Amino acid sequence: MNMVQQAAAVPKNAYRYFILFMLMLTYMFNITDRMVMSILIEDIKADFVLTDTQIGLLAGTAFTIFYVVLGIPAGRLADRTNRKNMLAIAVSLWSVMAALCGVATGFWTLFLARLGVGVGESGGNPPATSIITNYFDTHELSRAMGIFSLGAALGPVMGFVAGGLLAEAYGWRWTFIILGLPGVVLGAIIYLTVREPDRSRFSKSEQEKVKAVTQEPFAKTMASLWKNRIFVRVVLANALGIIALYGFSIWLAPILMRNFEIPVSQVGIYLGIAWTAGGVPGMILGGYFTDWLALRNPKWRAWYSAIVILISLPLLVGCLLSDNVLLVLVLYTLGYAAHSSTQGPAIAMMQSSVSPTERGTASSINGLAATFLGYFIGPAVVGMMSDKLAGDYGTMSLNYAMIAITVFSLIAAIFAYLYAAKAVPGKAAVLSPQTA
Repeated sequence: MNMVQQAAAVPKNAYRYFILFMLMLTYMFNITDRMVMSILIEDIKADFVLTDTQIGLLAGTAFTIFYVVLGIPAGRLADRTNRKNMLAIAVSLWSVMAALCGVATGFWTLFLARLGVGVGESGGNPPATSIITNYFDTHELSRAMGIFSLGAALGPVMGFVAGGLLAEAYGWRWTFIILGLPGVVLGAIIYLTVREPDRSRFSKSEQEKVKAVTQEPFAKTMASLWKNRIFVRVVLANALGIIALYGFSIWLAPILMRNFEIPVSQVGIYLGIAWTAGGVPGMILGGYFTDWLALRNPKWRAWYSAIVILISLPLLVGCLLSDNVLLVLVLYTLGYAAHSSTQGPAIAMMQSSVSPTERGTASSINGLAATFLGYFIGPAVVGMMSDKLAGDYGTMSLNYAMIAITVFSLIAAIFAYLYAAKAVPGKAAVLSPQTA
């Protein structure tokens, strides 16, 4: 039996959910190693005597420089190479670099280590999301991507809860090391247990099967994606909405510590509970619910995303204005639950609208757009705004900076999702590439 036949013979039920679980874990470690910085911000800032602007550069900009540069090449590689091997290497690389953050001696050495985390993580999601599309058919994609996206909710939980407890017990340096190195073990498990699926697994005709395994030239692929109205509009909407989500993931811990003088371990537990209570049901239910809605009208994936982001706006702004820590956490949990439920349908719309040999590249472009706006620009802008407002508003300066970025992010995302809905076919049919 050749490799293609072996891939096609992969068990359909239990094994594919094992694969989905393993890929979700890679996403969780991805976000943990990326986000643990948030709970350690105040300790690092005091140790190295840094400003909020410098913290924003470390938390966001440093991570994204190579992530942005390598994002599309990584996606291109995922479309033409063994995806599970690529993922195993990427997980191991970013985990080692995350651990090296713990031996930094100042701003610039920590900046370089964060660059390395970005290099590794640029090769994570493209092969993972591409693999999922070959284990789950189009009508199952929202729920599968919703389960995969649980990693985005569970990663910060590990980063906040474990990070807070470890930081209080052992300091911020050992926290980076202890949370970073287990990813190397995960990389080895993926290499040994995940089977590379057939890219043409759900292709309906022989012509589609040939296209599924024959990669087009890079220029032709990019031109195809640029003309794909569904893909371009959903990428824009997702990236705009993610600015606020990433902003909270980086800055909410410092906001709680500054405004309420809560110890780091306690903040970690509070935020871990909030991310679990909001993110887990949001990711799963959003995926299942929009799969059900899309059977009636595929436009509902985009309409639903616009509606729940509108619901999340007053909740997230309200949590930044409250002077009661319990109310802050409740409002944030509800707002995050609503917002996070858009991840499954957004990824499903993107992945189902492109051809099989474009999926890795498409995932990279989506990740690049979200990371550029959410991490490269967002944290640094919030940090600079906070520094400028500090003289007039004291510890509330960070709150007001986050309010400004949240209002812009979510209103822009609402209109972008409504714009995306216009490109989606208005009948109960499988999404296909839509060209201008």
